[in-house]
Amino acid sequence: MSDSVESAVAAASGLQNWSMMQEKQNLLLRKVLDGQSNTILSLVNSVPSVPQLANGGAVGTLLHTTA
Repeated sequence: MSDSVESAVAAASGLQNWSMMQEKQNLLLRKVLDGQSNTILSLVNSVPSVPQLANGGAVGTLLHTTA
C-alpha cells in the first residue's frame, strides 16, 4: 500500500514540476512575442503613409508615375 502512496506523491510532484516549467516557457514566449510585436509596430509606423511625389525634374512632376 505504501508503494501506491509513494507513486501518487511522485506523480503529483512530477506534474507540479512540469506545470511550473510550462508556465516559465509560456512567460518566455509571451516576452518574445511582445518584443517582436513592438519591433513590427515600430517598422510599420516608420513607413510614410503617403508616398512622396517629386518636386522637380521631368519624371513625376507633370504626370504622376509609380513603379
